Amino acid sequence: MKARIKWVEEVSFVGETESGHAVVMDGPPAGGGRNLGPRPMEMLLIGTGACTAYDVVTILKKGRQQITDCVVDIQSDRANTDPKVFTGIHMHFVVTGKNLKPDQVERAIKLSAEKYCSASIMLGKTADMTHDFEIVEG
Repeated sequence: MKARIKWVEEVSFVGETESGHAVVMDGPPAGGGRNLGPRPMEMLLIGTGACTAYDVVTILKKGRQQITDCVVDIQSDRANTDPKVFTGIHMHFVVTGKNLKPDQVERAIKLSAEKYCSASIMLGKTADMTHDFEIVEG
């Protein structure tokens, strides 16, 4: 996997992926940025959330669960001193579907966290990773 980061101005950057996608990242005005995009550490969080949501949706579909939506709300804590790594990350899954089985939802989240989600497993080296979920009928 390859990526390219191009400095635009001040603390603004464009990240380009090998698959041909681009995203602007920027800092807050207090740090010299113009708030044109998410911060790089925010990108880590949303990338991790998308990685685990992908796993959960895929696992539930393969298990013939009638999933119609999956949202992951993430709360994180960071160290106070440099490097300000994530020290705690909590993921709350809201899984919507018809007649979803709680044991299968729990299993999908656990498989993602422990086996499939590279991003979660990597961040788990510095952060205490926790998960919970709720099921919404619909």
